Amino acid sequence: MIINQNSDFLFIYQSTLCNPNGDADQENKPRMDYETSTALVSDARIKRNIRDFLKEKGYRIFVDFLAEQKVPMEVMFAHIRDLFLQDKNRMKELFNARSDMKEQWVKVFGKNDDFYDTYMKFLETKKDKAEKDKDFTKFNNAFLTEIVKMELVDIRLFGSAMAVKGVSKTFTGPIQINWGYSLHPVDLVKSNTITSIMNEDSSTFGKKYKLHYALIAHYGTINKYNAKETGMTNKDHENFRKAIVQSIMANQTDSKQGQEPLLYLEISYKPEFDGYLGDLRRFLSVTHKENTIRSIDDVKTDFSDLKETIIKMKDKGYIEAVRAWSHPFAKNGQFINIPKYEELDLWAPLKMEG
Repeated sequence: MIINQNSDFLFIYQSTLCNPNGDADQENKPRMDYETSTALVSDARIKRNIRDFLKEKGYRIFVDFLAEQKVPMEVMFAHIRDLFLQDKNRMKELFNARSDMKEQWVKVFGKNDDFYDTYMKFLETKKDKAEKDKDFTKFNNAFLTEIVKMELVDIRLFGSAMAVKGVSKTFTGPIQINWGYSLHPVDLVKSNTITSIMNEDSSTFGKKYKLHYALIAHYGTINKYNAKETGMTNKDHENFRKAIVQSIMANQTDSKQGQEPLLYLEISYKPEFDGYLGDLRRFLSVTHKENTIRSIDDVKTDFSDLKETIIKMKDKGYIEAVRAWSHPFAKNGQFINIPKYEELDLWAPLKMEG
């Protein structure tokens, strides 16, 4: 079932003696706002974690890599298209759900259910003329965009611009994630360890830069109207929640080891409500030690303002539910006055359907 309500969410995790997001323009030093001495983490870093994790779980993703090289968009499209055309049952299911697409198929190819051979023969015989066939272009555009949404989970979650021959469609992702930042000033580890970087036929030397400690928060939204466009389902929503928490633990590289999810909190609005509270980080009150912040025990995050705001929004009938997951370690007084919520189990294994 396609999601039918807006949500916004807050994701908080800690990074201890690691590099949460290296900046390629700064010798891969942790991204930082040097004026405030706060760490920064791009939305692309979080999405990459999620994509890689979903791929490990068996889902196909659009922004994919093969042998550390990005798979060209045309190759991914052709691969998904051929898999679909070769599966008669799936093609028939698609046409049963989309009678307009079936009519377009018949108009171009006739009443032929040998889908793959018919399609490829048409391309071979028409060659350049196929691009100028208006009926074929109409079918092809609708067909490819539909199956890409069905087959590629990151399109349904994050959207994409799909600029390939025969297809020109841009999907705005239902899930938008802001850049994250640390809720306090951070310190770089002063000892810049020299590391060997191995290439195919040589090795070079570089430096490893890490932070002592950072408590990092991201804010994001989920939009019901964009979900209709990409086909994001309730199952996709459930998988996203699990993936944002579990993927950060699965990314155990040298620079990322030391990251740990602490809190995921989500506000789900009534289906008829079209707004958001906005960046939930604005409602947090953070106090910390003046110097040498080295662990979560040195930072206290008070959710009182968010708690009061949620109560007011609930009284007005705008909020359907507040749901959250928190790490057991984060229940020792570091997070206080957290709003009342329905508990999510985001450590439960993420499994593919079917």
